[in-house]
Amino acid sequence: MSPTDPAPDRKSIPQVDFDLDDLDADEEKYLDFYRKVAVHEDMLVPLAEHHDGPHSYYVLFDRTATWGHPGMPQVLAVHLQRDQEKRTFSFEHAPLPLPAMAQSWLIHRGCPPDAIALAPLGPPPADEATRALERRLAGDGDHYATGYSYTSDDPEDMVIVVALRALDERAPSPFRVVVEEVDTETWTHTLREGGFDTLGEALQWCDDRLTGQAGPLPPVRPAAAANRPAGLPKAPAPRPPGRSR
Repeated sequence: MSPTDPAPDRKSIPQVDFDLDDLDADEEKYLDFYRKVAVHEDMLVPLAEHHDGPHSYYVLFDRTATWGHPGMPQVLAVHLQRDQEKRTFSFEHAPLPLPAMAQSWLIHRGCPPDAIALAPLGPPPADEATRALERRLAGDGDHYATGYSYTSDDPEDMVIVVALRALDERAPSPFRVVVEEVDTETWTHTLREGGFDTLGEALQWCDDRLTGQAGPLPPVRPAAAANRPAGLPKAPAPRPPGRSR
Protein backbone atom coordinates (compact mmCIF):
# COMPACT_ATOMS: atom_id res chain seq x y z
CA MET A 1 0.00 0.00 0.00
CA SER A 2 1.32 3.43 -0.87
CA PRO A 3 1.05 6.66 1.16
CA THR A 4 -1.89 7.78 -0.98
CA ASP A 5 -3.77 4.48 -0.89
CA PRO A 6 -7.10 4.59 0.99
CA ALA A 7 -7.01 3.51 4.62
CA PRO A 8 -7.36 -0.24 5.15
CA ASP A 9 -10.59 0.00 7.12
CA ARG A 10 -12.42 2.12 4.54
CA LYS A 11 -15.47 0.11 3.46
CA SER A 12 -15.88 1.37 -0.08
CA ILE A 13 -13.45 2.84 -2.58
CA PRO A 14 -14.84 5.46 -4.99
CA GLN A 15 -14.72 4.73 -8.71
CA VAL A 16 -13.66 7.15 -11.42
CA ASP A 17 -16.07 7.97 -14.26
CA PHE A 18 -14.50 9.70 -17.26
CA ASP A 19 -17.95 10.28 -18.82
CA LEU A 20 -16.87 9.64 -22.39
CA ASP A 21 -19.92 7.71 -23.56
CA ASP A 22 -20.68 8.52 -27.22
CA LEU A 23 -17.47 10.58 -27.58
CA ASP A 24 -15.76 8.04 -29.80
CA ALA A 25 -15.96 9.69 -33.22
CA ASP A 26 -12.15 9.94 -33.27
CA GLU A 27 -11.33 6.27 -32.87
CA GLU A 28 -7.57 6.82 -32.72
CA LYS A 29 -7.90 9.36 -29.92
CA TYR A 30 -10.26 7.06 -28.03
CA LEU A 31 -7.84 4.14 -28.29
CA ASP A 32 -4.92 6.36 -27.26
CA PHE A 33 -6.78 7.40 -24.11
CA TYR A 34 -7.66 3.80 -23.36
CA ARG A 35 -4.06 2.63 -23.73
CA LYS A 36 -2.55 5.46 -21.66
CA VAL A 37 -5.21 6.07 -18.99
CA ALA A 38 -8.38 3.99 -18.98
CA VAL A 39 -6.93 0.52 -19.49
CA HIS A 40 -7.00 0.05 -15.70
CA GLU A 41 -9.99 2.33 -15.04
CA ASP A 42 -11.35 0.08 -12.31
CA MET A 43 -8.02 0.43 -10.44
CA LEU A 44 -7.93 4.24 -10.52
CA VAL A 45 -9.14 5.85 -7.29
CA PRO A 46 -10.23 9.52 -7.53
CA LEU A 47 -8.48 11.59 -4.85
CA ALA A 48 -9.91 14.81 -6.31
CA GLU A 49 -11.90 15.83 -9.37
CA HIS A 50 -13.54 18.93 -10.78
CA HIS A 51 -15.87 19.37 -13.75
CA ASP A 52 -16.42 22.70 -15.50
CA GLY A 53 -18.44 22.50 -18.71
CA PRO A 54 -16.40 20.54 -21.27
CA HIS A 55 -13.39 20.32 -18.94
CA SER A 56 -12.74 17.67 -16.31
CA TYR A 57 -9.74 17.50 -13.99
CA TYR A 58 -8.74 14.40 -12.01
CA VAL A 59 -6.18 13.51 -9.36
CA LEU A 60 -6.11 9.70 -9.36
CA PHE A 61 -4.32 7.08 -7.32
CA ASP A 62 -3.19 4.28 -9.63
CA ARG A 63 -3.36 1.02 -7.70
CA THR A 64 -1.64 -0.85 -10.52
CA ALA A 65 1.59 1.17 -10.22
CA THR A 66 2.72 -0.86 -7.22
CA TRP A 67 3.14 -3.85 -9.53
CA GLY A 68 5.10 -1.93 -12.16
CA HIS A 69 8.73 -0.84 -12.18
CA PRO A 70 9.96 -0.25 -8.60
CA GLY A 71 9.70 3.38 -7.53
CA MET A 72 7.14 4.43 -10.15
CA PRO A 73 4.86 7.39 -9.32
CA GLN A 74 1.47 6.21 -8.13
CA VAL A 75 -0.53 9.41 -8.71
CA LEU A 76 -2.01 10.28 -12.11
CA ALA A 77 -3.22 13.74 -13.18
CA VAL A 78 -5.70 13.81 -16.07
CA HIS A 79 -7.25 16.76 -17.93
CA LEU A 80 -10.12 16.00 -20.32
CA GLN A 81 -11.71 18.43 -22.76
CA ARG A 82 -14.89 17.21 -24.48
CA ASP A 83 -16.40 18.34 -27.77
CA GLN A 84 -20.00 17.18 -27.73
CA GLU A 85 -20.75 18.59 -31.18
CA LYS A 86 -17.95 16.61 -32.85
CA ARG A 87 -18.45 13.66 -30.48
CA THR A 88 -14.80 13.52 -29.53
CA PHE A 89 -12.40 14.74 -26.83
CA SER A 90 -8.78 15.61 -26.13
CA PHE A 91 -6.72 14.78 -23.08
CA GLU A 92 -3.47 15.36 -21.23
CA HIS A 93 -2.10 13.17 -18.48
CA ALA A 94 0.96 12.97 -16.25
CA PRO A 95 2.15 10.44 -13.65
CA LEU A 96 3.41 12.35 -10.61
CA PRO A 97 4.77 11.26 -7.23
CA LEU A 98 2.66 13.46 -4.91
CA PRO A 99 -1.01 14.52 -4.96
CA ALA A 100 -0.01 18.17 -4.41
CA MET A 101 2.10 18.02 -7.57
CA ALA A 102 -0.87 16.62 -9.49
CA GLN A 103 -3.02 19.46 -8.16
CA SER A 104 -0.42 21.96 -9.35
CA TRP A 105 -0.28 20.35 -12.81
CA LEU A 106 -4.07 20.66 -13.14
CA ILE A 107 -4.23 24.20 -11.75
CA HIS A 108 -1.81 25.33 -14.44
CA ARG A 109 -4.12 23.81 -17.03
CA GLY A 110 -7.09 25.88 -15.96
CA CYS A 111 -8.52 24.12 -12.90
CA PRO A 112 -9.57 26.60 -10.18
CA PRO A 113 -7.24 26.12 -7.18
CA ASP A 114 -10.08 25.92 -4.67
CA ALA A 115 -11.95 23.29 -6.71
CA ILE A 116 -9.46 20.43 -6.58
CA ALA A 117 -9.21 19.71 -2.84
CA LEU A 118 -8.24 16.14 -1.97
CA ALA A 119 -10.85 13.73 -0.63
CA PRO A 120 -10.09 12.29 2.85
CA LEU A 121 -9.06 8.85 1.57
CA GLY A 122 -5.39 8.49 2.47
CA PRO A 123 -3.54 9.26 5.70
CA PRO A 124 -4.16 12.92 6.66
CA PRO A 125 -1.38 15.47 7.26
CA ALA A 126 0.25 15.07 10.64
CA ASP A 127 0.94 18.76 11.23
CA GLU A 128 0.63 22.30 9.93
CA ALA A 129 4.11 22.19 8.39
CA THR A 130 2.90 19.39 6.12
CA ARG A 131 -0.28 21.23 5.18
CA ALA A 132 1.62 24.44 4.45
CA LEU A 133 4.16 22.72 2.19
CA GLU A 134 1.41 20.86 0.32
CA ARG A 135 -0.39 24.16 -0.31
CA ARG A 136 2.81 25.72 -1.61
CA LEU A 137 3.59 22.77 -3.89
CA ALA A 138 0.07 22.91 -5.31
CA GLY A 139 0.33 26.66 -5.85
CA ASP A 140 3.83 27.12 -7.25
CA GLY A 141 4.74 23.67 -8.53
CA ASP A 142 5.38 25.13 -11.98
CA HIS A 143 8.43 26.89 -10.54
CA TYR A 144 10.25 23.56 -10.40
CA ALA A 145 11.12 20.69 -12.74
CA THR A 146 10.99 17.17 -11.39
CA GLY A 147 14.32 15.48 -11.94
CA TYR A 148 13.83 12.26 -10.02
CA SER A 149 11.33 10.54 -7.75
CA TYR A 150 11.01 7.20 -6.02
CA THR A 151 7.88 5.84 -4.34
CA SER A 152 8.41 3.07 -1.81
CA ASP A 153 5.26 1.34 -0.56
CA ASP A 154 7.18 -0.98 1.75
CA PRO A 155 4.87 -1.26 4.81
CA GLU A 156 7.95 -1.02 7.03
CA ASP A 157 9.00 2.30 5.49
CA MET A 158 6.39 4.04 3.34
CA VAL A 159 8.23 6.98 1.80
CA ILE A 160 8.32 9.12 -1.34
CA VAL A 161 11.39 11.16 -2.27
CA VAL A 162 11.32 13.80 -5.00
CA ALA A 163 14.28 15.81 -6.32
CA LEU A 164 13.32 19.15 -7.89
CA ARG A 165 15.27 21.78 -9.83
CA ALA A 166 14.25 25.42 -9.59
CA LEU A 167 13.51 26.93 -13.01
CA ASP A 168 14.67 30.32 -11.73
CA GLU A 169 18.46 30.19 -11.63
CA ARG A 170 18.46 32.85 -8.91
CA ALA A 171 16.35 30.72 -6.55
CA PRO A 172 17.84 29.87 -3.15
CA SER A 173 19.00 26.28 -2.88
CA PRO A 174 18.43 25.61 -6.60
CA PHE A 175 17.91 21.90 -5.96
CA ARG A 176 15.24 20.76 -3.54
CA VAL A 177 14.29 17.40 -2.07
CA VAL A 178 10.76 16.82 -0.86
CA VAL A 179 10.12 13.72 1.23
CA GLU A 180 6.75 12.28 2.30
CA GLU A 181 6.70 9.71 5.10
CA VAL A 182 3.74 7.75 6.47
CA ASP A 183 3.38 6.79 10.11
CA THR A 184 1.44 3.54 9.89
CA GLU A 185 0.67 3.53 13.63
CA THR A 186 -1.09 6.91 13.62
CA TRP A 187 -2.05 6.67 9.90
CA THR A 188 -0.81 10.18 9.18
CA HIS A 189 1.82 11.55 6.81
CA THR A 190 4.46 14.27 7.00
CA LEU A 191 5.97 16.27 4.15
CA ARG A 192 9.32 18.00 4.51
CA GLU A 193 11.65 19.95 2.21
CA GLY A 194 15.41 20.42 2.08
CA GLY A 195 17.67 22.62 -0.02
CA PHE A 196 20.84 21.64 -1.87
CA ASP A 197 23.42 23.54 -3.91
CA THR A 198 24.19 20.73 -6.35
CA LEU A 199 22.39 17.98 -8.18
CA GLY A 200 24.70 15.33 -6.80
CA GLU A 201 24.01 16.31 -3.19
CA ALA A 202 20.25 16.15 -3.73
CA LEU A 203 20.37 12.74 -5.38
CA GLN A 204 22.76 11.40 -2.75
CA TRP A 205 20.37 12.41 0.04
CA CYS A 206 17.51 10.63 -1.78
CA ASP A 207 19.63 7.50 -2.13
CA ASP A 208 20.64 7.64 1.53
CA ARG A 209 17.03 8.05 2.64
CA LEU A 210 15.90 5.04 0.64
CA THR A 211 18.62 2.92 2.21
CA GLY A 212 17.92 4.24 5.70
CA GLN A 213 21.19 6.16 6.08
CA ALA A 214 20.15 9.80 5.54
CA GLY A 215 20.81 12.54 8.00
CA PRO A 216 18.42 15.49 8.54
CA LEU A 217 17.37 17.46 5.49
CA PRO A 218 19.44 20.65 5.17
CA PRO A 219 17.35 23.82 5.32
CA VAL A 220 16.50 25.85 2.24
CA ARG A 221 18.78 28.87 2.09
CA PRO A 222 17.08 32.28 2.33
CA ALA A 223 16.72 34.20 -0.93
CA ALA A 224 19.27 36.87 0.04
CA ALA A 225 21.99 34.23 0.32
CA ALA A 226 21.21 32.51 -2.94
CA ASN A 227 24.03 32.25 -5.44
CA ARG A 228 23.72 29.50 -8.03
CA PRO A 229 27.03 27.65 -8.38
CA ALA A 230 28.46 27.85 -11.87
CA GLY A 231 28.52 24.91 -14.20
CA LEU A 232 25.54 22.99 -12.82
CA PRO A 233 23.54 21.03 -15.41
CA LYS A 234 20.15 22.40 -16.33
CA ALA A 235 18.71 19.16 -17.64
CA PRO A 236 16.39 17.07 -15.42
CA ALA A 237 18.28 14.91 -12.96
CA PRO A 238 19.10 11.36 -14.04
CA ARG A 239 17.54 8.50 -12.13
CA PRO A 240 19.81 6.61 -9.73
CA PRO A 241 20.00 2.84 -10.25
CA GLY A 242 16.69 1.05 -9.67
CA ARG A 243 16.00 -0.65 -6.40
CA SER A 244 14.02 -3.73 -5.56
CA ARG A 245 11.17 -3.48 -3.09
